[in-house]
Amino acid sequence: MQLSGQKVVVVGLARSGLSVARFLADQNARVTVTDQAAEQGLGPFAEEARRLGVHLELGGHRAETLAAADLIVISPGVPHTIQPLERARQSGIPVIGEVELAARFIGKPILAVSGTNGKTTTTELLGRMLAVAGKEVYVGGNIGNPLIDIVGRDEELDLVVAEISSFQLDTASAFRPHVAVLLNISPDHLDRYDSIEHYAASKGRLFMNQGPGDFAICNGGDDLVQGQCRSVRSRLLNFYARPCNNGGQGQGAIITPRQIAITVPEVAEGRIELSRTTLVGPHNRENIAAASLAALTVGVEFEAIQKAVDGFQALAHRLEPVATVKGVQFVNDSKATNVDAVIRALECFERPVVLIMGGRNKGYDFGMLSRHVSERVKRLVVMGESGKEILETLGTAPAQGAETALDMADAVRRAYAASEAGDTVLLSPACASFDMFANYAERGEAFRRSVGELA
Repeated sequence: MQLSGQKVVVVGLARSGLSVARFLADQNARVTVTDQAAEQGLGPFAEEARRLGVHLELGGHRAETLAAADLIVISPGVPHTIQPLERARQSGIPVIGEVELAARFIGKPILAVSGTNGKTTTTELLGRMLAVAGKEVYVGGNIGNPLIDIVGRDEELDLVVAEISSFQLDTASAFRPHVAVLLNISPDHLDRYDSIEHYAASKGRLFMNQGPGDFAICNGGDDLVQGQCRSVRSRLLNFYARPCNNGGQGQGAIITPRQIAITVPEVAEGRIELSRTTLVGPHNRENIAAASLAALTVGVEFEAIQKAVDGFQALAHRLEPVATVKGVQFVNDSKATNVDAVIRALECFERPVVLIMGGRNKGYDFGMLSRHVSERVKRLVVMGESGKEILETLGTAPAQGAETALDMADAVRRAYAASEAGDTVLLSPACASFDMFANYAERGEAFRRSVGELA
């Protein structure tokens, strides 16, 4: 791909946008970076872009700039369907994303992980398995480390593990992972996609360029996932949460609470024991199965996989134990930004739960939580933009009703007051954080601080 002298417009100046601009500048492209935000809202990103010597257009996207481009590269947070980009495509200007650009220059096999929930845990666990096996691996993508950062340095690597979002797949055209993992599909980002079918189709783009020498690793119990992987041209390996009767158990993984049985003819056959892992819940057993299958396809032995599983710790903001105060356990699941993630979290607890929910709704029907809240939640505390909607939908489901908090500190205090020794206070919002926080991590940190103030 020839970039020298080309007029390239980068749309969206955040971490990935800045990395793309730096790469393009090194390739002697004529780079313009445009963002809807004004310079004061972009902080150090704008300062660093100016040091690169690229041209900045902030406070909006100029149609004439996009129309004059040879190539447009957009950041994941920028909807690929906005009018200026649609017009550029109609004029024959290529519009791609950072992942697509990076993949065209990375020469090492990519193991890509996608799905609505569990992407980050599975990506990190897979990276750990490969590292324990002695492989040099870069773990990046939607996980926070742009793939473009390793272009030109990938000769020292054996493999690349990438968390891939639906937004990144929307702008992929030639992206071809050697191993593609699709964990699950449930309603998410319906503020950006007009239906669950369109969202699922975006996830399915993970497989579109794979061939017979590649692997597709899919959730055999998820109908939406199976709908996307049914016609893959790569070798399909399914993982199942229970034995099935459709013949799929002959190739892939069967999950039980105590172990994962894996059979991949001509690749591997064995078991992963789960007695020592700290990753709790049925969803994490699926994550372990998917990561194990992916690792096996690239030559990792069962011994290394088992060692990685035994030593892996839960990630921050993902069912993360924070503290126990006078017998009440506090768990931070701030990364649970959709309804299905909350269901998966609630399934992990036998003890009574006081649940903190709320934030910015991404188009969900909170009524899908009604049965789970009724069965497992004793008290519900809501906050943020969607607090009233959640209260109206779920307020009568918990045994002890629901209440509204002003902010995170107030929510933690109210949840603690409604708890007794042996209970769990769970932050699992089912919403984006952008009404009150910069991101889910900042929200989780606020939860941690508020819990610390109780001690």
